[in-house]
Amino acid sequence: MPPDENDIIKKAIDGDRESFSSLLDTYYDVIFKIAYKWCGNPEDAEDIAQEACIKIARAISGYKMESKFSSWVYRIVINAANDFYRKKKEYLSNIEIEKIESNDSSASDLIEAKQLWQMVNTLPEKQRDAVLLVYCEEMSHLEAAEVLQCAESTISWHIMEAKKQLRGMID
Repeated sequence: MPPDENDIIKKAIDGDRESFSSLLDTYYDVIFKIAYKWCGNPEDAEDIAQEACIKIARAISGYKMESKFSSWVYRIVINAANDFYRKKKEYLSNIEIEKIESNDSSASDLIEAKQLWQMVNTLPEKQRDAVLLVYCEEMSHLEAAEVLQCAESTISWHIMEAKKQLRGMID
């Protein structure tokens, strides 16, 4: 975080609209990217990103600067995505599968990867979020714990439980 970002965050917390606007300008691409990874299509990602921005605006005064601002934003976007899908009464069904750029990859590898992510999307919310943060976002268990506001061991437990459930779905 740039040294002056803390000052901008403090001003935004105190209600300075220009500072808040500056934060949103800085973080919007990240917000959209997170939303897109959670839902897999740009239209829903835009709706989720807009809802996340509204939630950030409503919650900024309560941000205590105890965790990284980016982790705090991440959590709000994940919550917005989960709320979005709860409202629509559907789970994620189309996570973006990044193309495997190796000569060894085949169409069947991509199909298997997509099927696996579709199974991940049927997991309970906390397990799904932990799996997506660790495996899609390549976060450590500690980083994922900060985003999900839980203990690192809780992330490890959610990952372990998710693996058990996924094995059961495959067998």
